Amino acid sequence: MSVPKIKLNNGTEIPVIGLGTWQSKPEEVTAAVSYALKEAGYRHIDCAWGYGNEKDVGEGIRASGVPRSEIFITSKLWGTWHSRVEECLDQSLTNLGTDYLDLYLVHWPIPLNPNGNHPFLPTLPDGTRDIDHSWSIKDTWKQMEAVLKKGKVKAIGVSNFSEAKLEEILSTAEVIPVVDQLELHVYNPQHKLIAYLKSKGIVPQAYSPLGSTNSPLLTDEKVVEIATKHSLNPSDVLIGYLVAKGFVVLPKSVTPSRITSNLTGALVAAQKLEKADIAELDGLAASGKQRRFITPPWPVDLGFEDWPPYKKQ
Repeated sequence: MSVPKIKLNNGTEIPVIGLGTWQSKPEEVTAAVSYALKEAGYRHIDCAWGYGNEKDVGEGIRASGVPRSEIFITSKLWGTWHSRVEECLDQSLTNLGTDYLDLYLVHWPIPLNPNGNHPFLPTLPDGTRDIDHSWSIKDTWKQMEAVLKKGKVKAIGVSNFSEAKLEEILSTAEVIPVVDQLELHVYNPQHKLIAYLKSKGIVPQAYSPLGSTNSPLLTDEKVVEIATKHSLNPSDVLIGYLVAKGFVVLPKSVTPSRITSNLTGALVAAQKLEKADIAELDGLAASGKQRRFITPPWPVDLGFEDWPPYKKQ
């Protein structure tokens, strides 16, 4: 199956559905990546230094036999490396076994202490995250622009950035991010932020489109009703809804049947869903179902209206 692509603001194209690899165990992700590329028709793999499994993802890419030139690979800069962007990037390139990335993202707009008590999640004596308040994400973005100019990455973007955080880097940016990867699904549609991204020419990317383990999204009455009406699976509706809205979607699975259905079923659903279906799904969160499933305990206000513990009353 040929996967449709979306043109980014730098002229490059990105497949609308990619395989997510977060929380995929090293011993499972190699087979999942190989199957997704070789058997299911994926051409987009979403990775991150912080996932701790990039070597295994790289093995899966090589095992698939699909040429590197045909695969869109994304990775992300972790918080403890904000002041050393190229060093973190080089580790990901080595782990993945490639000499360039198609897309490199700032994973979170939160610089962590690079000299703290842990290389991944340094903490203060009271147990809270050790954030480097002396470092500006504007300077992180300058280093992202530098690796872009060197050709080590084809495009740069962000992840988990609110409008406020984007405005912070855009005030001095030479390059506008091509994407903002966010938790996006029917219970967390972030309509206001999406409108802002579109005004800037930034493509929304959706992670956790099906929610989380045992998520209520797959059994939501309205989702099931729409799926039944169109002879689809609820998962098809949930991913297809996001594709129909012009987002890049990154469902994660290590199960072959689900890897396949997350792609094929969603593309069918994106065509079948009617404007009325999209409108009903757009309204689920506002009807009282607004909910995030991914809320790391960052002790700062990220600028999202609903982000704990800063939820507005």
